[in-house]
Amino acid sequence: MEFDEVLRRRRMVRTYDADRPVPPEIVDKLVKHALRAPSAGFSQGWGFLVLQNPEDRALYWSSTTDSDTEADSWLQRMSSAPLIIVALSNKSVYLDRYAQPDKGWEDRAESHWPVPYWDIDTGFAALLIHLTAVNEGLGSLFFGIPPKKIASFRAAFGVPEEFMPVGALTVGYKAEDKRSPSLRRGHRPVDEVVHHGRWNA
Repeated sequence: MEFDEVLRRRRMVRTYDADRPVPPEIVDKLVKHALRAPSAGFSQGWGFLVLQNPEDRALYWSSTTDSDTEADSWLQRMSSAPLIIVALSNKSVYLDRYAQPDKGWEDRAESHWPVPYWDIDTGFAALLIHLTAVNEGLGSLFFGIPPKKIASFRAAFGVPEEFMPVGALTVGYKAEDKRSPSLRRGHRPVDEVVHHGRWNA
């Protein structure tokens, strides 16, 4: 698919065909494309937890959501996804990398960083997974893990403390989906968000 077409078709999909697994070669491609994301200092301080079998996916949902979620909620639709990929960032990899002689921040101070690039780079990688899914004719959704559920998620899957889940992606073949009511807001006009030369030019 042409890149313009990938962007045109890109949506956040919440409902999947539970009977159609994602082929192994596509799962492999999704993860390998994530590794092509840019990273500060080529630190590559990310990790990806790939969940495909039903037991792992059920454990993901039980460890990251409340059990009293209504049966007809977003969870019922999203839990039909045959694949979940959790994208995690590792700040210490960046602090170690930038303490090396070619960077010179030996104090490992976070104050050198204007924003947490470990999270940004992991977000770039997640976007590549999302766009690759679209290119392969799949649907995908990126969403966060509630802060109060991060500990139970880590415990359920043995995730080391230094890895922070930046977000998760559900991936699968699209089923009839319910569009988000937020889309009624429409896109903001280009001239409201793009500024050439000066902010108020």
